[in-house]
Amino acid sequence: MNLSNKVKNIAQSEIRAMSILCNEKNGLNMAQGLCDLEVPKVVLDGTKEALDDGKNIYTSSYGNHNLRQAIADKQNSFYDQGITIDNVMVSAGATGAFYTTAMTLLNEGDEVILFEPYYGYHVSTLESIGCKIKFIKTIPPEYNIDFNYLASQVTNKTKAILICNPSNPSGKVYTKDELNSISEIVNKNNLVLFSDEMYEHFIYDDLEYTSALSIDGLKDKTVVISGFSKIFSVTGWRLGYAISTKEVIASASSLNDLVYVCPPAPLQYGVLKGLKELPKSYYTNVAEEHQIKRDKFIKALNDVGLKAEYIKGAYYVLADISSIEGKDDKEKVINLLEITGIATVPARAFYSDFKDLSLARFCFSKREEELNEAIERLQLINNH
Repeated sequence: MNLSNKVKNIAQSEIRAMSILCNEKNGLNMAQGLCDLEVPKVVLDGTKEALDDGKNIYTSSYGNHNLRQAIADKQNSFYDQGITIDNVMVSAGATGAFYTTAMTLLNEGDEVILFEPYYGYHVSTLESIGCKIKFIKTIPPEYNIDFNYLASQVTNKTKAILICNPSNPSGKVYTKDELNSISEIVNKNNLVLFSDEMYEHFIYDDLEYTSALSIDGLKDKTVVISGFSKIFSVTGWRLGYAISTKEVIASASSLNDLVYVCPPAPLQYGVLKGLKELPKSYYTNVAEEHQIKRDKFIKALNDVGLKAEYIKGAYYVLADISSIEGKDDKEKVINLLEITGIATVPARAFYSDFKDLSLARFCFSKREEELNEAIERLQLINNH
């Protein structure tokens, strides 16, 4: 049988490839964003209660009614955005939420602007629905945006801009001024903004986080994508959500019904209980714990000559691996795995043009004993 043109363009991600290689080598996986937090007991209890009570039938294609309300309440509690239940749809992970809303708002051939380094699944999703992607590089070490250049790159084919805030993989956290600059471009050109805010609670150095929906000019132009995979450490549950206008959510729910029918019912009850019963201190504690991990691990990277910046958000860091032998970033990360037993992701996973890149992404969201082991293994670089 002949494969479709759509599937021919979708290859196995570098993240998955390095995770497989890590398993083969019995290594320490710092490639995949697994997040090794304990699942909150209240979330597990809510799921068990739902299973015991037979909560096993379809929910609405919008998602569980009470969960949608709880998501709206949490959003308003943190950001005071006036979100209602009609603005919320629960889907099969943030990936599902992005896919269904992108299908709702974009047509084949539409152009979408993405900033490099980007998250690979954003690219794959957009390419799968036939969109054209215009990549715009951000400027390290702060991964700043040249807004004059951005404005010059918008054409009559451009329909949307996509940001990841905080960014996977760069750790960039968008400032309010940056979001206002994006708002001006979005409104001038009648664009849509997709804002992936999955790591909104992983913020460091006392930074104040600004959600795109907190910007007045973006309220009716934005789709916020987020979920529970990272903050509750339930990556395998595949529960995410979209927040947007009532009209977008209503249309996206029809696609949600077509592709997924509904997210897993008992798991929705689990995260519902978590949202309702976990205090705000849970979220701030997660950030504080990860800042400690960030500081320990990035110091260890710099100590062995893998230069890295102290990122402001999320739990990934791009480190300079130019001192590792290899003709390119892919060969270097494989050699790094051989030397240290640590699996990372080559930067080619996050750039359209990866020539001369010598960067690798490390995920430092690990249990303390694993993080300490990783720091010990890094010392092997100096002994090699």
